[in-house]
Amino acid sequence: MPRWLTEAGPESDIVISSRIRIARNVEGFPFPNKLQEKMAKDITDRVYNSVIGGNESLKEDFKLVYMKDLDGIERLNYVEKHLISPDIAKNTASGSLLINKDETIAILINEEDHIRIQSLLPGFQLENAWNVADKIDDLIEEQIKYAFDEDLGYLTACPTNLGTGIRVSIMMHLPALNMTGYIKNILHASSQIGIAVRGIYGEGTEFLGNIFQVSNQTTLGSTEEETIHNLKDVVIQIIQKERLIRENLLKEKKIELEDKVFRSFGVLKNARMISVNEAMKLISDIKLGIVLSLIKEVSLESLNHLMTRIQVGYLQKHYQCELTEVERDIKRAEIIRMTI
Repeated sequence: MPRWLTEAGPESDIVISSRIRIARNVEGFPFPNKLQEKMAKDITDRVYNSVIGGNESLKEDFKLVYMKDLDGIERLNYVEKHLISPDIAKNTASGSLLINKDETIAILINEEDHIRIQSLLPGFQLENAWNVADKIDDLIEEQIKYAFDEDLGYLTACPTNLGTGIRVSIMMHLPALNMTGYIKNILHASSQIGIAVRGIYGEGTEFLGNIFQVSNQTTLGSTEEETIHNLKDVVIQIIQKERLIRENLLKEKKIELEDKVFRSFGVLKNARMISVNEAMKLISDIKLGIVLSLIKEVSLESLNHLMTRIQVGYLQKHYQCELTEVERDIKRAEIIRMTI
């Protein structure tokens, strides 16, 4: 399992993970949607050699995975762990992934862009994630000439990634803001300053389990450091507001809050069948109970891990077979009971 799911990081009561993603393209090659098979293979080989080279320790730490070699369940599981995008999961013709053992570094090859470098760390660690991604970027650029324009910066398939090509993203658990409706103010204010707030799996996805992804929308006109600093400031304000509302709920509505938390704990402890949506909602309640010291039997990290283990792809990969919806609901409840 990825480190961001199994380890506690800074501000882990609210921030689940920090991600830096850098988009790059190889000069002289068309974008991936126009690539011939031979060209796509050439890019994959060049990226692998630029990162790994003759370094035996890196060969041990990294593996190259071709989408065509994975079945649908395995690709879905990678998506659920936030290691690949749904787009590259569909690209079985030329898509590939270079990933390290603890899954903190994932390099997507021939997705929307030729190269997408991702660094994913637990908790609030944007600078550390940036340092990791930047080093990988430098390694690749030593061997590969990137598509670059003096005025526009790094050239990308989507205009919103032009410039630095950097996407900074924080995954946050915001139950109090959502419970009180204040999240609407956050969504509105963020959109006014070029910050996107999306669901657990990015654009167009639901806010399952009160999990929100906060990220920059544009990459042109700001340096990487400015982009990181600006998003960090916004995230700090959201953290402060979430904590304040949690404290107010505990003071002003303690019985109602305790009832909600312990009911959710009871359902998850005893349910024999449960849908993913209901499970995510109830796990969110228990996570809130943990940080407010109402529940001590389980850790935040085990619940973050559990949120991935109950998804469709993980369940089918774990049991090594396709499951019907009813079978998934039964197996999901079993895994939850064994964890809580």
